[in-house]
Amino acid sequence: MLFKLFQLFLLASLKYILTIPYVLLIELEYKYALPTIVIGGIGGFLFFYFLSKKVVGLFRKFLPLFHSFLAERIKSQSGKIIVAWFKPRHKPKFSVRNRMIIRVKKNYGLWGIVIATPVLLSIPVGAFIASHYYSKDKRVIGYMIISIIGWGVVLSSTLLLFPGIYS
Repeated sequence: MLFKLFQLFLLASLKYILTIPYVLLIELEYKYALPTIVIGGIGGFLFFYFLSKKVVGLFRKFLPLFHSFLAERIKSQSGKIIVAWFKPRHKPKFSVRNRMIIRVKKNYGLWGIVIATPVLLSIPVGAFIASHYYSKDKRVIGYMIISIIGWGVVLSSTLLLFPGIYS
């Protein structure tokens, strides 16, 4: 029983939408499934939210060192033309990818990410997007926890509403 709950916890922290079919597969009772799904989703979100903050911080810290190391290696090999390409840019470029990200952020915003994370995106992807674009907004964690609880109740309620379908 504990092993099944642990598996459900891990699945909920990674891919939330797959938890209900898995509950049906392992034949776990509703009273055990709902708390495990919700706690797993919240734990996974918090873990990946704070992990992605640290990873992005380390990446930003060591990127200039990587550029200078790579530039020195290429400089000794083939001259200064390629070195200019690898130098860190101080002025950001507005590329097609940046435009797309800004368009999605403007159209859907924080609420789109909060609502879509448990069911359409995975918990790690939603946590990364939330921490990257909305890390200064203090409400993100609370909204995401409410969304995870809400989707957990909605998804697991199908077990109670349609008991004949799953048997």
